[in-house]
Amino acid sequence: MFKFVAAVASLTIAFTASAHADGAAGSACAAKLAPDGQAIYAATMAQKPTMQNQRDALEKETKSLASNNKIARGSARDNAKAAEACILAALQ
Repeated sequence: MFKFVAAVASLTIAFTASAHADGAAGSACAAKLAPDGQAIYAATMAQKPTMQNQRDALEKETKSLASNNKIARGSARDNAKAAEACILAALQ
């Protein structure tokens, strides 16, 4: 029984470290974005997206930020595409 618990604990630590490293990759990527791209990235990541729903979350947050004049509408699409690459890096 002890070996089983130790194995589960080891796996949990390994998966946690792996997820943290991926989040760091996304954050490092986002640091290179334009301010509007950073806003899109932050708003989308706050929704805790998954690989399956990240595009819907990205679209929803980009539209919300643009309609509330938090980001420039003219460059929203380009900034969303750039932010998407960082979101994918964070989720992998």
